[in-house]
Amino acid sequence: MLVQLLPSTIRAAGDDKAIGEEPQFLTTFLIDGRIAIDAGSIGFAPLVVQQPVEHLFVSHSHIDHIASLPMFLENVYEPNDDAVAVYASESVLECLQRDVFNDRIWPDFIGLSKKFPPFLRTRVVSSGEAIDVGGNLRVTPIAVDHVVETFGFIVEDEHTAIVIASDTAPTDLIWAEAAKRPHLSAVFLECSFPASLEWLAEEALHLTPAMYATEIRKLGRPVRNIAMHIKPGSRATVVEELEAQGLDQLEIGDPGRVYEFRPQ
Repeated sequence: MLVQLLPSTIRAAGDDKAIGEEPQFLTTFLIDGRIAIDAGSIGFAPLVVQQPVEHLFVSHSHIDHIASLPMFLENVYEPNDDAVAVYASESVLECLQRDVFNDRIWPDFIGLSKKFPPFLRTRVVSSGEAIDVGGNLRVTPIAVDHVVETFGFIVEDEHTAIVIASDTAPTDLIWAEAAKRPHLSAVFLECSFPASLEWLAEEALHLTPAMYATEIRKLGRPVRNIAMHIKPGSRATVVEELEAQGLDQLEIGDPGRVYEFRPQ
């Protein structure tokens, strides 16, 4: 399984940042080149990256997770019956219809798809519902705790499983489900704010480094854990505080890097 946290911007020539130094403004994960988790930045990627995507899962309705969805759907559109499948909760799909595809912010791709060759095929999904996306890959949304209804995801094949936990405060269900996977290879988990902004993390239902460490330890065994969604203005402090937590197999997420997970 190949997993890439897409960068929010295209690097300029000669902009050679070290691993973990790329700021993350928007969120999209690309899995095996054809499955996307969230649409924060997919629509800004080169067309050669966008066009193979067949399935797109939306964790929640915040703008850093849906910002480029309209452009993506337009960029990959072909006037035939084959369209990208977009999976989300009922509340997220309602939000996209009301607040994005409303003929004011963007043309009503959802409505147009009911009358003409579709721009997208929508599917309502629920927490715990495993979805087979072909090629032996399965994606299971799991409810996490955020200020709007939000899913994290367990993505797995016969040999490996990864967790993409999305935006969340301290939570339990996704860790209980992940711990059942003996072939769990990695967890991608947010760590938004430093300890000095713990009050903001609690208000916005995000994590600090100490909270991050507590969540990872809920798995009950060491696992490769990759910190992401670090607010750019606090990045250096958050990284320093994460490294002080004493977690085994901690990595700082690097947008643009391809992570490979081999059979265990």
